[in-house]
Parts: sequence; structure tokens; C-alpha cells
Amino acid sequence: MSVGYSEEHIKTLEWREHIRLRPGMYIGKLGDGSSQDDGVYVLLKEVMDNSLDEYMMGYGKKIDVSINGKEVRVRDYGRGIPLGKVLDAVSKMNTGAKYDSKAFKKSVGLNGVGVKAVNALSSKFVIRSIREGQVKVIEFEHGRTVKDYPLENTAEENGVEVIFEPDEDMFGNYFFISEYVDTMLKNNVYLNSGLVINFNGNKFISRNGLVDLLNENMNKEGLYPIVHLTGEDIEIAFTHGLQYGEDYYSFVNGQNTTQGGAHLIAFREAIVKTIRDFYKKDYDPSDIRSSIIAAISIKVEEPIFESQTKTKLGSKDMGPEGPSVRNFISEFIKKQLDDFLHRNPETARTILKKIQDSEKERKAISSIQKLARDRAKKVSLHNKKLRDCRIHYNSNDSNKLDSTLFITEGDSASGSITKSRNVETQAVFSLRGKPLNCFGLTKKIVYENEEFNLLQSALNIEDGIENLRYNNVVVATDADVDGMHIRLLLLTFFLQFFPDLVRKGHVFILQTPLFRVRNKKETRYCYSPEEKAKAIAALGPNPEMTRFKGLGEISPDEFKHFIGKDMRLEPVRMKKNDSVNGFLEFFMGKNTPDRQDFIIDNLRIEEDMVEEEKPLN
Repeated sequence: MSVGYSEEHIKTLEWREHIRLRPGMYIGKLGDGSSQDDGVYVLLKEVMDNSLDEYMMGYGKKIDVSINGKEVRVRDYGRGIPLGKVLDAVSKMNTGAKYDSKAFKKSVGLNGVGVKAVNALSSKFVIRSIREGQVKVIEFEHGRTVKDYPLENTAEENGVEVIFEPDEDMFGNYFFISEYVDTMLKNNVYLNSGLVINFNGNKFISRNGLVDLLNENMNKEGLYPIVHLTGEDIEIAFTHGLQYGEDYYSFVNGQNTTQGGAHLIAFREAIVKTIRDFYKKDYDPSDIRSSIIAAISIKVEEPIFESQTKTKLGSKDMGPEGPSVRNFISEFIKKQLDDFLHRNPETARTILKKIQDSEKERKAISSIQKLARDRAKKVSLHNKKLRDCRIHYNSNDSNKLDSTLFITEGDSASGSITKSRNVETQAVFSLRGKPLNCFGLTKKIVYENEEFNLLQSALNIEDGIENLRYNNVVVATDADVDGMHIRLLLLTFFLQFFPDLVRKGHVFILQTPLFRVRNKKETRYCYSPEEKAKAIAALGPNPEMTRFKGLGEISPDEFKHFIGKDMRLEPVRMKKNDSVNGFLEFFMGKNTPDRQDFIIDNLRIEEDMVEEEKPLN
């Protein structure tokens, strides 16, 4: 059948309409706030970027931030937007001062887009610009101007205040997790020593830059004092720990490039080359970088990011006449790190021992790696343990942030999810029985244990999470004792061998309903006894009530409601003071009496958790 194509098919959208129709182009995914890269945090970041650029240019020493329910306020004390251009600055695309490198050098916001996206995606947006004793205020709803106030005199300090509420029509019933906001704002002060950020009564300030950042994110001291190297437009800090994997924090012009890019690649290469040259031995890169925790921050004029969300640096040049990013970082590390190691022989000896220990462990398991890889490939292809999707996190597709792997228990649960999933972005990995309790074991067990080896292969994390195949790793087990146990065993696996998966916010628990309450006109799914009670009251007398005893009991037609746009994910989060070893020792070690006391002290008996199914009238 042919489809007509003529003048009426050509449409021109307003700026706000285009942003709301294609939000992924501007803020990545939408989300509900459960993940660190959800859109509500990107909106805050876009507003903060403008305030940070003012500070970086030498204007304003503090930024006040508050989140009250769903209302966000950001007030800086910079120069303020020129009062005659306030409307244009927040409602006309490709409008801004950052096209002029004299006004803003090495800034994050370059395209004149960010704050307009915030405006278009907010049910309420208020901009206040205070400049030279006058204030200009404009109010918007969904990107449309609703009130443009005349100029008024004021005694307030210069600066800009933005007040916004993300639109529930776009983000659903979203929420803010304060720990995610804390992390974002703390990173801002680590990268801007001397800046004060006040957030909901807490004061964030840093004097030691990236050293403070690493100390904030390490739950125990490194093997040696943090190496801190600084130069013009570059700052580096790193140490080694005892954990598996590599843990990096990378920034360009104050922007947290969570997906790395040219600068992080150059850093990892330069560390290897410099250490090889220093010790005059051709060590394997994985042995040099194993257990490293590092941060790198560079400043670049006119950086080229791979998307508007600026999570990956794609530029190769520092500027029209500057050296390449790779050469700039390589030359800096070669000189500064080599000098440091010569001046600090104790640290140099500690690094050498760490490399040698990593080499011994790697060689101990090398004999089984090839066999394990071959087995993973064969089982994945022929036995269908992994039902893959088409779009992956390590791709360049615009939907890669939605890429998800559900880890299920048994064939019935995996079958329901497989039949109801989005094959573009959602994959399913089916466990066979309970995984091994790997607490206290070495990484050799990952290759010797078939389930762990296959899961590692499915995630593509054998050499670290840089090539992680799925952005969201979702544990989808039954809400019963066995399901909880499997969750603990999987979390033990991740925390023991791939802790950066958890630290970087990739691991979630799928929340599925415990009850279905319905009458002839309406069906409600309830995730707690409280929700069930409300549903029964709302649906009138004698509705049918079903208690789901396992994921396999939920039909594919129903399951699609729980893994679609309204999917409830509980993030697995770690705080600085959370000790991985202490956590695993308590829950997965041999201290059975302590765990029994804990269970007794925290036992909570739910009423009506198991009821017979009541039929429709």
C-alpha cells in the first residue's frame, strides 16, 4: 500500500514542541528519578552548568540549591543575564553568550540549548535575573510564557535564580533521591576549589580538589597516599585499592563525563606507558590498572561532546591551535608521574608490588579463561540462556540509556518477561538454580562457575565495565525467601568482583506487584498491603483479589505493564561509609548467630499477605 507524501506532511515544530516530542535528543532518557542518569537530574545539571560557568569566569562564590518535594531552586551570584535578553535566553533555541569565547572560555554549555530544555519540560519555570539594582522576572508553564513582569528595583545581589518543577506529563510520578543530588553537587565543588554550594541546609566546599573526590568515594584508604598531579587545564588523582576492576571519574570543563571519551582513553594509556617505562618492564595493562581508582579533569576550549547530555567527550583537539587531547594528557603524565615516582620511592615500591600481585592472580586463572569463554559463547548461542536485545549501552544509539538486562530465576519467569519485553532495549538472562555464595573467593571462581562465567560474558565486563553491554542490570526475582536469597547472592557476586557496577548506579531490583485487585471495570496492581487496602476500598464491595506468589504466575500480557514506561526499579546504592567487606561478611559470612539476631530484631509480619483468590461477582 502506498502512502501519500505532499505539502501537508511537512511540519515545522516550535522549539518547545520539538523538545517535548523528542526529549531524548536533549536530556537522554526521561526516567522517574530512580537512576542517576534520569532526566530530572539532567534538568538540574543544565541549570547548574550556567551557574558554574559564571563561577569559572570569576563571578560569584556560592550557589544555593534547594529541592522541596518536586520544586527545584537554583540561585547563583554571578553577573546575571542581561535584562533585555532574559526571555530570549530561556525560550529561543541557539541563543546564549557562550558562542563568544571572550565571554565564556572553557565552559560546558555551548549550544544554547540546556536551559530551554528545562523550560520546555517543566510544568512551572521561573527565571529571575538580578543585575545592577534591577530584577527581571518571567514565568512559564510547559515552555509557554504566562507572565512577563516589568523591571523592578531591588537591593539583591547580582545573579540568577531559576525555579522549576519537572512536568509529570513527561516524567510520570517522579522523585529526587538526595544522594544522587549530593553526588552531583559535591563533584561540582571538587572541580571548583573554593566554591560553596548550599543544598537543603548542607554546605559543600572543597580545598583539595580531586583528592577530596576520591576520599569521598573510597570506603577505606588506598594502598598508598593518593597521587595528586596538577597543571594548567589538567588535574589528576589516583591510587590503588584491593577491590577488583577499575574505577574512574572523568570530567571536561566541570562536566562529569560518565561515559568517558578521548580524555579517559588517553589517561588509561598514559598510565600504562609511564609505569612500564619507569619500571623498565612490559607489564600487561590489566595488571597495571587493576584495582585503580582515579579521577581526571581537563579544561578544553570548544569541546565536542557526542550528545547534548555531554556524557562522553568526542573531541580530539584542545582548540584550533592546541595539541591533541591524547598528546596533551600523555605528555603531562609522562613528565609529572615519572617525576613523582622518582621522588616517592615508597609509593613506587607499593605500586610495583600491586602490579606483581595482579600478574600472579591473572596467570593463575589464564589457563581456564579460554575454555570459559568458549563455553560462554556456546551456551549463550545454543541454549538461549541469554535472550539479547538489539540496542546496547556500548553502542552509539540514542536509546542506549534504556538498554536493560533482566536477571531472572527459572524458565517460567524468564519466559513471561521474554514474551512481554521490548526486544529493542530489553534482554533476559535466565539463572539455573541458586548462584554460588562467592564471598571470600578469588576471581578464579568467576571462570570456573558456569553461571557466573555466563553472566559475566552476557554483561561483557570481563575486562571492566567500560564495555558494559546494558546500562541497567535488573535483578528480577520472586518476592519470597528464595527470591531474596538469590538477590543477596547476585549482589555478593557484583560487590565482590565488579563493585563499580553498583557504584556507578547500574544495578537495580525490579519491583513487581504483590496483589491484583479488580472488578468488572477496572484492574489495579498493588505493591504493598497498604496499596491493596486502598484499591479494595476504591473498587467497591467484593472485588477479586489475587496474591502473586511468583513472577512465573504473572502472564506476559500482565508483565508488560510492569516492565514498560511505568516500571518500578529500586536502585542498589552505596554510600561512602558503606563497607563492602563488612556488608558481605555480615550477610554472607559464617556468623549465623548474628544474622539470626538481626532477623529476629527486624522481623515484620505482614497481615493478609496470603489470601485466597476471590472471584468476580
